[in-house]
Amino acid sequence: MQAFLDDVIKALVDQPEEASITAVERNNMTVYELRLHPDDVGKIIGRQGATIHALRNLLLVGSAKKGLRTTLEIVEDGIQKNQRVT
Repeated sequence: MQAFLDDVIKALVDQPEEASITAVERNNMTVYELRLHPDDVGKIIGRQGATIHALRNLLLVGSAKKGLRTTLEIVEDGIQKNQRVT
């Protein structure tokens, strides 16, 4: 799942070299922490959160098929944004 997210995220942003995804285990769930250049955060969130919502849905479907629980969070300056459990 992390490789899939990495490919999709880097295709969407203007500065892919600054995009990184870290998998962290919390409460029997894999949390993918996404760190981006500040100018690229809006591109990943999208209008009214449409892009991040679509990414989370794809992650949900892919991980559910494997029997896993995952979520995607954007981390900015040590602050996690858009937290949601999927």
